[in-house]
Amino acid sequence: MRHFLLGSLGYDALPFYSLIATFAASIVVLGAVAVLVFVTWLKGWRALWSDWLTSVDHKKIGIMYVVVSFVMLARAVVEAVVMRSQQAVAYQNPGFIPPEHFAQLFTTHGTIMIFFMAMPFLIGIYNFVLPLQIGARDVSFPVMNSISLGLTSAGAVLLMISLCIGKFSTGGWTGYPPYTELSFSPGVGVDYWIWALTLSSVGNTMTGINFAVTIYKKRAPGMTLFRMPLFAWTALCISILMIFAMPPLTVATLMLAMDRYLDMHFFTNELGGNMMNYINMFWLFGHPEVYILILPAFGVYSETIATFSNKRLYGYTSLVWATVSIAVLSFTVWLHHFFTMGQDGNVNAVFGIATMLIAIPTGVKVYDWLLTMVRGRIRVSVPMLYACAFMMLFVVGGATGVMLANPGFDYQVHNTLFLVAHFHNMLIPGLLFGMLSAYHYWFPKAFGFRLHEGWGRIVFGCWVGGFILAFMPLYIVGALGMPRRSQEFFEAVYRPYLWVALCGAFLVLGALVSMVIQLWTSIKNRKALAVPVGDPWNGRTLEWSIAAPPPEYNFALIPKIDCVDAFHEAKKHRDAWRAPEHYFDIELPSNTPVGFVCCVAGGVFGFALTWHIWWAVILGAAVFFGAIILRSFNRNTTYIVPASEIRENEERWLLTLRETAFIDDDAMFTTANNGLVKEPI
Repeated sequence: MRHFLLGSLGYDALPFYSLIATFAASIVVLGAVAVLVFVTWLKGWRALWSDWLTSVDHKKIGIMYVVVSFVMLARAVVEAVVMRSQQAVAYQNPGFIPPEHFAQLFTTHGTIMIFFMAMPFLIGIYNFVLPLQIGARDVSFPVMNSISLGLTSAGAVLLMISLCIGKFSTGGWTGYPPYTELSFSPGVGVDYWIWALTLSSVGNTMTGINFAVTIYKKRAPGMTLFRMPLFAWTALCISILMIFAMPPLTVATLMLAMDRYLDMHFFTNELGGNMMNYINMFWLFGHPEVYILILPAFGVYSETIATFSNKRLYGYTSLVWATVSIAVLSFTVWLHHFFTMGQDGNVNAVFGIATMLIAIPTGVKVYDWLLTMVRGRIRVSVPMLYACAFMMLFVVGGATGVMLANPGFDYQVHNTLFLVAHFHNMLIPGLLFGMLSAYHYWFPKAFGFRLHEGWGRIVFGCWVGGFILAFMPLYIVGALGMPRRSQEFFEAVYRPYLWVALCGAFLVLGALVSMVIQLWTSIKNRKALAVPVGDPWNGRTLEWSIAAPPPEYNFALIPKIDCVDAFHEAKKHRDAWRAPEHYFDIELPSNTPVGFVCCVAGGVFGFALTWHIWWAVILGAAVFFGAIILRSFNRNTTYIVPASEIRENEERWLLTLRETAFIDDDAMFTTANNGLVKEPI
């Protein structure tokens, strides 16, 4: 009976194998309890349920994605600091973390940063901004959007549960067999990894379909593809990448699951399988995934550089084609991830050349951004600081990428910290800095008040300084031959560089703490930082043409577009913020608990499969599909916002606009900024 109820779950699953694991699990449990107590103290359960957890508004779903990302970022940064601390003291010394626990740390760190920090962050930003930028009321499939969030959240919850019950995988974030096969890893760690990734990859595939259809079908009248903002172009490209790149990951993890659960041996060489099939499928996903992560930042920098240089983006058409070229080329380079695995030299040469080719459209982008800044009226905002740091640091990462595109050089440093330095050199300036820039840039649009500028600069300094100190020394120790994923080392020459890297890790931790302080300070001073008019940066695209925060229907009347940067052109011609002659009723999708139910059911399904609790597996699957089927019978899926209510909202906002004084752009970062910046002459 016990086995029927609990499967293989027992007391030995509790995290008492290590003091560090016990402490980490306690933090997770106490954090969850603190959130429950805080919401109860605020008497916020009704609002949380009706306004957020059941909402299908793309703006609220986007914000919830970003919240998930920040929670997972906090865990991943702490794990990085712990790993760097271990390596700093590990010279001829086992240190304070045993090898298996260290392997869990680098597996969870990589898995979280790629799948549960980066992906939710960029999807959240796109969810909030994209429909506003293209003049749409919502994404094409609002309920599917909510389910996608639910599946991603369920995967993140499984990762957090693995900290408290059982152990996580030690097979790295890539999960290569044969190490992740049952005979090598008989515990539940790999199963946690499989089901967390499978849930998130299915959700991300659905997101790609949703965004692509939204861009194709929901653009405002007159907004042709070549009148879209660059941010929307990057959304289109990553949507197509997600549609074609996520399924190989889903197939690979499910086949690995069948190996472990059904003894299928897809990837067991001696029993008729081939582990290289897994590696090919994983990197058929994995390298397009790199550009799924990078391209959103390119879109953000295109927006922020143009806005804070007060110039139209230089080389718009070339930037579009460079973005498309990167998206296409990303499918041609996956084999460079296993230059060391013994394939023919001619094959290596082909993929090495293809890898180098991607540097060309990337270089085009950097030059276009620099030329946008030339003779621009540059305002040194926090988003602009991130853009400038990115252009310098990303070029370094790109240069090392070209070095690694040479199969001979790659063979020498592939399994060293040189590769770790390169990988982080691309993704931290290229993804994380871009998303932090977006967070600071669009925060006032989402919440109606700006983030504190002074603390924003401190956060920027900690992130950039921490990154340089943490990862630049790894190029040196990697070139000296230090293997990656090393729990202990025996060469004294590595020691000073690893201590510098530890200092950088603590500075990154300081950046995380500073972000919390910045948010708290901004909320406390939100009246002084309020920007109700909604255009605090003298923006160029449609999202800045409406109130902050935006109304649930986004636009009282869908705008008509006749050029790139339509809102900026309207301001130049004194034609912005004009009240519609007539108001009409607007139909919007109704709230539904389907997304939240799918989140809970997906989490139960994944947890039960991990621990072989078969009745819970059936229950989770039944609830998941039952919720979707029941939703299909619901005829009351929309509600009407009456024209009278829209008129009242818009007239109140326009009155605020008329009563707000224009400020010069030099006062943009002061409390005088109420969201209405004067166009400089």
